[in-house]
Amino acid sequence: MGFDAWFTLGTIALVMAALVSNRMQVDTAMLGGLVILMVVEVVDFTQAVSGFASTAVLMIAGLFVIASGLEETGALSLFSDRLLGRPRTIGRAQMRLLPPVALCSGFLNNTPIVAMSIPVVRDWARRQRLSESHLLMPLSFAAILGGKLTLIGTASNVVVMEEFTTWLSTQPEWLKDVGYEALPPWLEFFGIGAIGLPTAILSIALMVLITKKVLPIRKPVDVQTLDAREYQVELIVQPSSPVVGQTIEAAGLRHLPDLFLSHIERKNTLLPAVSPEEVLEAGDRLAFVGALESVLDLRRRIRGLETPDKQSSKLDVGRTTRRLVEAVVSSTSPLVGLSIREARFRSAYEGVVIAVHRQGQQIEGKIGDIVLKTGDVLLIETHHNFAKNWGNKQDFYLVSDVDDSRPVRHERAWISIAILMLLVGLLIFKPFNMGAVPSVWLCALLMVLTRCVTGTIARRSINWQVVLAIAAAIGIGKAMESSGAATGITQFLISTAMSMGFELTGMLIVLFIVASIVAQLVTPFGAGVLMFPIAIGMAEHFAVNPLPFIFTLMMSVGTSFMTPVGYTTNLMVYGPGSYRFMDYMRLGLPLVILAGIVTILLTPLFFPF
Repeated sequence: MGFDAWFTLGTIALVMAALVSNRMQVDTAMLGGLVILMVVEVVDFTQAVSGFASTAVLMIAGLFVIASGLEETGALSLFSDRLLGRPRTIGRAQMRLLPPVALCSGFLNNTPIVAMSIPVVRDWARRQRLSESHLLMPLSFAAILGGKLTLIGTASNVVVMEEFTTWLSTQPEWLKDVGYEALPPWLEFFGIGAIGLPTAILSIALMVLITKKVLPIRKPVDVQTLDAREYQVELIVQPSSPVVGQTIEAAGLRHLPDLFLSHIERKNTLLPAVSPEEVLEAGDRLAFVGALESVLDLRRRIRGLETPDKQSSKLDVGRTTRRLVEAVVSSTSPLVGLSIREARFRSAYEGVVIAVHRQGQQIEGKIGDIVLKTGDVLLIETHHNFAKNWGNKQDFYLVSDVDDSRPVRHERAWISIAILMLLVGLLIFKPFNMGAVPSVWLCALLMVLTRCVTGTIARRSINWQVVLAIAAAIGIGKAMESSGAATGITQFLISTAMSMGFELTGMLIVLFIVASIVAQLVTPFGAGVLMFPIAIGMAEHFAVNPLPFIFTLMMSVGTSFMTPVGYTTNLMVYGPGSYRFMDYMRLGLPLVILAGIVTILLTPLFFPF
């Protein structure tokens, strides 16, 4: 290897060290490494920035927009509650979550599956009081494992099989001597599943057993710390609500995190200590007491629960531009000593008070009849400029916007689901030879045009840390290829193994280990391309059927569990799960070892030498 190859490896080592030490964010470290390689001209400008125009990066950016459309309309919650249920332990939660994800990943690209699942899983984990860090990394790994169920499960499978098909077209002489027979189409499609399915089943079982032991509980960086104050909020069941006719238990209104249903008012009759078997009726006034974040989650998740104050419908503010704010009543405020109704709050402040917090006290009576005192914290539904207009006035000590308090567009839920189904159809059937990127961005545009999500929210939904990190990682992968570093390392290791007299099974082990390592440094499909000639060389050296080496290569480059940069979905959960670099090694290394054992044992059985 020359100077460029050694310099590339040194730069990658620095990037890895920065990530392991947690001194840099993943996007900063990856971009820094790419810039260094570009400045020293190990990789030219075109190669360095190729990641920013890559299919993977453009797809992921568009998928964030589609996911935001599903989230803004509450579409994801229509199915998540039934599918995921209400498990009380991490193990049970993983058993509900991971198998469906792996199965779907066998037939659909795992990147959109993980992109759509992240907001659902985070919301579900919060409601069930489960650690997000114990679910998001296994989610990514399950998607990767599912990619080994079919030929189209992941790009690396397709790349390796295409390389093999192209090589077969050259009709090598030695292949005729070993009696090789071409695979039938069905076996070409499902053949990898003979090894991938047992690997996925055992790996999911292993994750269920060890996740809590090897992964610490990490608190998400975006958890709000001021939401501990409790509010009493009243919500009225609308006739169109799906909870009408359901029991409290069936409607999902029991065991809410940091929130409980204190009583129901029905036709001027108070129902205290509500039974979980109580059937909800249209017009029921539900009184909840709990933390602000839980109140917001309830409003967003369950359709047809509206604030009882009729003033809310009179607000001169569009529904889609409404926000919630918290305001602390000051001692000099004209509101002190007046009830909310007497203060004509809507007219004076262009907002509606939907809840009041008073130093942990439970305030009796209806919202409009509450007489305000100094220090009361008001939860107000209003326009997005309320904090700007009233933040420096004497009426309030403090005014702050509440994050993620936009009203959910439940009426557009089925539109967003239809767009998602359209995306699935476009990706599977490829009408008019439409590629993946145009399909994704067409559906992202439809989300905006049908007002499932606004343009502003769509722009904000793109996680630029993930996008930049993946784009930079692709550029560094190009440097590995162009500098000769990847080829040099693999050829050295393989020649060393051959000189040590390794036989067929031993060569499969070497191939698996080396390809797994290369896949951590470059992309899985890049590793597949780089390692393909080595795999064929092994088969030719021993004059045996090449299929065991081909399927071992497919499995090995798909074991990108040990680093956040090893696979796109690993990067996608890196930030939301608040993971550190070594977390991937703790859970990923046992999975790689297990996958290696299963692959080496099963491959010669299904595809003999």
